[in-house]
Amino acid sequence: MGTVQGGQPAKLDIEELLATRLLVQGNSGSGKSHLLRRLLEQSAEWVQQVIIDPEGDFVTLADKYGHVVIDADRTEAELAGIADRIRRHRVSCVLTLESLEIEQQMRAAAAFLNGMFDADREFWFPVLVVVDEAQMFAPSVGGDVTEDTRRMSLGAMTNLMCRGRKRGLAGVIATQRLAKLAKNVAAEASNFLMGRTFLDIDMARAADLLGMDRRQAEMFRDLKRGNFVALGPALSRRPLPIIIGDVETSARSSSPKLMPLPNAPEDVEDLVFTPDPEEFTRPVAQRRAAPAPRPTTDILAELSKAAPAASEDSPAVPTRTAAPALSEEEREERLVGVLDEILADPQSAFRTDSVLYQEFLVRARMRRVGGPPMAMSEFRRRVAVSRADVDEETAASASWATALSLSSGVSDDLQGVFLLMARAAIRAEPCPSDLRLAKAYGTHSARRARRLLGYFEEQGLIVVHTDFAGKRIVAFPELEAETLPGDPNAADDEGQDLRSAAE
Repeated sequence: MGTVQGGQPAKLDIEELLATRLLVQGNSGSGKSHLLRRLLEQSAEWVQQVIIDPEGDFVTLADKYGHVVIDADRTEAELAGIADRIRRHRVSCVLTLESLEIEQQMRAAAAFLNGMFDADREFWFPVLVVVDEAQMFAPSVGGDVTEDTRRMSLGAMTNLMCRGRKRGLAGVIATQRLAKLAKNVAAEASNFLMGRTFLDIDMARAADLLGMDRRQAEMFRDLKRGNFVALGPALSRRPLPIIIGDVETSARSSSPKLMPLPNAPEDVEDLVFTPDPEEFTRPVAQRRAAPAPRPTTDILAELSKAAPAASEDSPAVPTRTAAPALSEEEREERLVGVLDEILADPQSAFRTDSVLYQEFLVRARMRRVGGPPMAMSEFRRRVAVSRADVDEETAASASWATALSLSSGVSDDLQGVFLLMARAAIRAEPCPSDLRLAKAYGTHSARRARRLLGYFEEQGLIVVHTDFAGKRIVAFPELEAETLPGDPNAADDEGQDLRSAAE
């Protein structure tokens, strides 16, 4: 990577890095991008590389090292498909996001990372995944983007850093502000390269990550450009100052340099205030905002329409064979089949609704399901009902109809949790554990599941109490039913219902 004090080489163990991940921090101008470029150049011949590049600075790697440059101005399905083929053929690439706005950048990066994460097991080859400006894709708090976009991007980054190792994905994330980076993403890195920073909160977090005393945090203000403090099993067992070495390629953009002004002519005022005659004939360039992307539902609705027949004046054009007309029963059967296929994947519980919805639309078209596509709100409701795993007898009962009516009063993302508990109460089954409720919500956090119970209770939908053994019971006043006692801390209660029924 460079040299340490005394001129000795500063080594980085790539194999160890693949198993332990890396976090790079440094303010603008600290040499953070230079460090990433040095790492990529030194390891290009040893490991496949994927760079998520918000500013298009790393596209110059293509000329010397053969990286494929991918413009992210594509649909999410296209990006996911490209990411899958990148893993299959072990091609190094740069995903450049510079042509997109911030929210589009987050969605494009998330779709690409999810496509790599979902690759088949036989293609889990080691990949170095470098994400520059990681605080954009894993923000610690919500910003100007929609909550759905934030959750989609944060989920993809969490998968990369928390669960990517077994799939061969080694995350290298770089950020200007540690305080703006989600803690659960930063905490998964075991190697650190900390550069110059000035804000107290960032210095304190950097010192904590390096195991240094808070009083030593002041040293980060004094670091020169290109100087970093290294720590981690792939770098050094103790904090080690290093100087990053030279690189062979350069970014398209560079730091501004001082340039003397030209000698001012005597008629400078005439040059400024007198218009050039050509200015009146030159078209005025108007800055227009990029048009908002068309909703997927509108596009699919147009595609589902039959193509117009050729007239005598216009030549016939080859068209695809129209999808056979389906009855309402056949269409509903195919939609249910597609939904069951998607939810059969164990990892579907932890994917965002938007990702599942895109996959649902694609698979529905592959099954030749015509007509207007299902709305997002209806899709979320069907997913919630499907995950509740209700049998035909329960689904036909008046109590379940009441439960569905009550669930419409909560937000879409909470309906799955509510219906899961309602089913347990109607069928007199043990109360689901915290982990089961968390899975229904699409998270691994049992604490968040307990907060959801408190929210439902505040809304007057349920009453939570415990028996003498400390097991939890959830009652539904509107249903006049309650669950059997269940252990909230059970590790896996999916078989608990069957054991209780057998008893």
